[in-house]
Amino acid sequence: MIGVVPVALFAVVTWQVAVHGTLARLDERAGRALAGRGPAPLAELLADLGNLQVALPVLAAALAYAVWRGRRCAALYAGLAMGLVPAVVVPLKVLVDRVGPLTAETGYYPSGHTATALVAYGGAALVLHRRRLMPVAVLLTMATGIGLVLRGYHWPLDVLGSACLFGPVLLSVGYAARR
Repeated sequence: MIGVVPVALFAVVTWQVAVHGTLARLDERAGRALAGRGPAPLAELLADLGNLQVALPVLAAALAYAVWRGRRCAALYAGLAMGLVPAVVVPLKVLVDRVGPLTAETGYYPSGHTATALVAYGGAALVLHRRRLMPVAVLLTMATGIGLVLRGYHWPLDVLGSACLFGPVLLSVGYAARR
C-alpha cells in the first residue's frame, strides 16, 4: 500500500512533464532559479554521488558481504533492482524526450543518476541489514539530487520522478531482504 503513493505521484509528474503542463513549467522556472547556486565544486561532488563509478562499487561491496553472510536472495534482488535502472530509465528518457536545463539536448526525464544513487545506497543499506545505514542512504540520494539540480544537470521533477519510480522498487528489495 505504501508504494501506491510514489507510483501515483510518478504518474502525475510524468504526465505533466510529457505534456509540458503547469507543474512542468513551474519546475523549469524553479530549476532555472536554482541552477548555478551554491559552491560549484560541492554541487559537482554531490551530483557525482549518482555516477555508476561511485555508487556501483558501494552496492557491489554490500552485495558481496551479503552473499558471504548467507543473504543470497537479498543480494540477488538488490542486484536485479540495479539492473532495472537502465532498463527502465533509458526507454522513459527516449519516450518523454525532455529538454535539459542548460542544453537543447533531450532525454533528461527521469534522472538516471538519482535512480542509481537511490538503488545503490538504499540497496546496500537493506542487504547489509543495518537500519542505521538507511538515513545515510537517504541523505546520499538527496545530496545527489540537490547536486544535480544546483549544477543544472536536471530539473527538480527529473529527480523527484526517479525517486518516486524507484522508491517502490527499493521497498520490494527491503521486503525480500527481511525474508
